[in-house]
Amino acid sequence: MYQKHGAYYLVKHNRWTNLGKNLPAALAEYARRITASSGLSELIDEFLKDSRRTVKSNTLRQYEQAARTVQAAFIEFAPDQVCPEHIWKFLQHHRSTPNMANRMRSVLKMVFDRAVLAGQCATNPVTSVPRFSEKKRDRYISDDEYTRLIEAASPTLRVIINMAYLTGQRIGDVLKIKQSDISPDGITVVQEKTGKKLKVAMTPTLEENIRAARRLHGRITPTYLLGQRNGKIRKYKGVRDLLQRYVDKAGLDDIHLHDFRAKAITDAKKQGYDPQALAGHTTEAQTVRYLRDKEIPLVYGPSFRQ
Repeated sequence: MYQKHGAYYLVKHNRWTNLGKNLPAALAEYARRITASSGLSELIDEFLKDSRRTVKSNTLRQYEQAARTVQAAFIEFAPDQVCPEHIWKFLQHHRSTPNMANRMRSVLKMVFDRAVLAGQCATNPVTSVPRFSEKKRDRYISDDEYTRLIEAASPTLRVIINMAYLTGQRIGDVLKIKQSDISPDGITVVQEKTGKKLKVAMTPTLEENIRAARRLHGRITPTYLLGQRNGKIRKYKGVRDLLQRYVDKAGLDDIHLHDFRAKAITDAKKQGYDPQALAGHTTEAQTVRYLRDKEIPLVYGPSFRQ
């Protein structure tokens, strides 16, 4: 706290907040603001600490990314000072990225649930703030695009793409496939997001891709089929950046890592297989989100005989 021109100020992050001219009152306001602001920041830190023990790694990355932005925006606020209008105005600044805005809303809601239980505010200000509508991604990689990308890709990216498509699993689960998960009748996968265990049946194409992946390691037999040369699991970000490089090289556009899972589920349905079983979903609605079937149905109108 600093005195300037007859008034007392709280200075934080180069921001001067007038606490008044009366020293006892200024000290009381200073103590309230310091305690309150640290209280909200501490709640966010506690939320992340608990999340590291309870949520999956991919979800945790999303929480941490959202929490950093939230913490920076609300660091000067006490929990009981935040109103729905503050949440709404904050989220409006991020409406151009509705997925991230909704993620930050979720983090705020869980943090303020803690604040309510801790007695730091009476109600959760996030509850009445609506979520943004998220546009469903409908990108389908055509067979021609898939072939062009495979032909342009490096040997490492090629086996990763093929494994993601042939198994229909999330890229995080694909990168975690161990040599011990592979048997003559298929690949056993324990889905990180759902905890569901399933086995993808072995096919000649899948078997050949496994051999291609193993050839990349030479005489070494690493723990992870698609792991790095040092034996560690390959990082999502590294694969994502590698994909983007060869998407550009192939003259393609707008291809994400999760699009291979969408293509696999869509193609499985077209070929008469059970897309829900392949995806490991518990409901049909979850699977529908991945389907990219763009075929236009042929319909008939009535006929009129005179």
